[in-house]
Amino acid sequence: MAFLLQDGNLLYTGALVLMLMIAALEGVMTLIGVGISDLLDNLLPDTDIDLDAPDTEAGGVLTRFLGWLRFGEVPALILLVAFLVAFGITGLLLQMLVLGLVGFLLPSWLLAIPVLLLALPQVRFVGNLLRRFAIGDETEAVGRKSFIGRVATITIGEAAAGSPAEARFSDEFGTTHYVMVEPEDDETFSQGEQVLLVEERGASFRAIRPTSKHLVGNH
Repeated sequence: MAFLLQDGNLLYTGALVLMLMIAALEGVMTLIGVGISDLLDNLLPDTDIDLDAPDTEAGGVLTRFLGWLRFGEVPALILLVAFLVAFGITGLLLQMLVLGLVGFLLPSWLLAIPVLLLALPQVRFVGNLLRRFAIGDETEAVGRKSFIGRVATITIGEAAAGSPAEARFSDEFGTTHYVMVEPEDDETFSQGEQVLLVEERGASFRAIRPTSKHLVGNH
């Protein structure tokens, strides 16, 4: 316990504590029937910075990075928890190794970048693993191109041009899919709104507001 509370380990111990707090909150909210999306929306970094235009280089890099992490295909809450666990445990293991080699701990900020670089592939591994479970048997798997024409519900954040948000829908096999969606021009989609997926764009989908005919056809 003393090792976990040393100054050089507080950043990594804090990540694990935050993970446990999120898990506890999720359990409590599940029992009372309240979603945890608002909490997660506050914890995630703001992706609106410098992403006002849909064709900006920064927006494309961010979208590809989120796709690499499987952010649109696995629930964001799971990826966040996976990141906190990977970051915390990797940091503590590295500090343990340093302590054994040189006899003292390095400042946490000095190891933060290497730990981050080691943690991100672990998050992707978890995302890939859970994505396979989510897709299930290949005979029932729904390809991403067949997502076009589906009506999804925005679950986290606000979707704007160049700033995608997470949306969710269920296919005919009962499998829940998570995708990143964004509108065009000046339109925005808020949390809880339904959108129609009309075009695949890399890791995300372009979406429009569905008509009553689309809503009826997806029920």
